[in-house]
Amino acid sequence: MCCGNKISQKTTFLIFTFLIFFSLISQFLNQPNQKNSSYSKNLAQSKIISSTKIASAEAFFVTKVIDGDTIVLENGEKVRYLGIDTPELHHPKKKVECFAYQAYEKNKELVLGKKVFLQKDISEKDKYGRLLRYVFLDEKMSTDEGSFVNLYLVKNGFAYAATFPPDVKYANLFLTAQKEAYQKNLGLWQKCQN
Repeated sequence: MCCGNKISQKTTFLIFTFLIFFSLISQFLNQPNQKNSSYSKNLAQSKIISSTKIASAEAFFVTKVIDGDTIVLENGEKVRYLGIDTPELHHPKKKVECFAYQAYEKNKELVLGKKVFLQKDISEKDKYGRLLRYVFLDEKMSTDEGSFVNLYLVKNGFAYAATFPPDVKYANLFLTAQKEAYQKNLGLWQKCQN
């Protein structure tokens, strides 16, 4: 009983001391001191600049489309779309696959010359050094098919759902879209049945 009371008094004293200390520091920082004011202004500006850099770090213009699921950004980086796979167009060991040109053309129509917003899952790059990303046409990165390029390609029969763990964030969304495209006999589901 006595020990619990002492701990409680010590805790109360420490909290009270911290509050006084915090109050004094706040008053000192808020004084109209030229040096302090200048420092605060510079600090605020640097925070704005760094948050802008962070916010725009994954927004780029697309300068080239390689195939249905790979693009080149203005900074020269290649991006491989996550969660999907389109028929091969430039594979060194395979001939051009059914519906590869259509997937390439649709991807080009969707993103070439446009600003895209990239979203990372778990993996940074694939074994070829390409960034692995989900690609969106709006900064809100909404998962409706009008904004979400990966989803659009699957839902309209230009791509297959292709999940490679650990990048599984939208796996169920892509599988549902693929099922819908298959049931509607869209794109490659209509043209490429052997």
